[in-house]
Amino acid sequence: MIRSHGAGTLRASDAGSRVTLAGWVSSRRDHGGVAFIDLRDSTGVCQVVIRDEDVARTLRPESCVRVTGEIEIRPEGNDNVEIPTGAIELMSDEVEVLSESAPLPFGVDEYTEVGEEARLKWRYLDLRRPVMQSNLRLRHRVAMAVRMFLDQHGFLDIETPMLTKSTPEGARDYLVPSRVNAGHFFALPQSPQLFKQLLMVAGFDRYYQITRCFRDEDLRADRQPEFTQIDIETSFLSADEIMSLMEEMIRGLFKTVNNVDLPNPFPRLTYADAMF
Repeated sequence: MIRSHGAGTLRASDAGSRVTLAGWVSSRRDHGGVAFIDLRDSTGVCQVVIRDEDVARTLRPESCVRVTGEIEIRPEGNDNVEIPTGAIELMSDEVEVLSESAPLPFGVDEYTEVGEEARLKWRYLDLRRPVMQSNLRLRHRVAMAVRMFLDQHGFLDIETPMLTKSTPEGARDYLVPSRVNAGHFFALPQSPQLFKQLLMVAGFDRYYQITRCFRDEDLRADRQPEFTQIDIETSFLSADEIMSLMEEMIRGLFKTVNNVDLPNPFPRLTYADAMF
């Protein structure tokens, strides 16, 4: 067994338990004969107490370690109300370095400003930063909320091809040469327009997918070559019905993900007002 618990799952009720954690050294604090490290994994952070100075001295930030010991309640006045595990600490008696970190090109804490070029070069470190972890978890919650809503309203999630025929749309296509048909090319879809219309004609009343789209065009503030969109198509719905359905989805999305209440119904402009 590599680990018995997630670092962020432990609470005061676990005091007295012997546990094994595995994760990354987020920070280290030496206090003369004893060292404290914050051990981080995908579930959160747990403070680990290490009394072996020789071991503690080797633990660089972002080294991957496995730690075993007993959970204890922190001494009175030393608890940390800022984190869910702040009432406890792990008194380690076994520390194994699974992967030693080299000196870091930049810190992965939330306070370090990092240039885009460095972030892209060291992408795996960039993705450890709290803001990036938060962004990806938010994206996951949004996608799950959308899928649950559309499933409840009878929409089928149908995957459409990526290698397809070029169709005239708003930008140039990305072309992929065919190995088995010399001189011929596939196009990457700018959107699944052709396929969702095919699905409607075939009798699939309600379709959606969270899909990648590709457009060979110059970068602008609101444009990029590759992006994700929620693609939806329905049959036998009026304009008001589809707008009401999408408003309901967006209201539910904001409430579920960010606990934000949006107006019901959304304000609507007439064509004349919008063009004024």
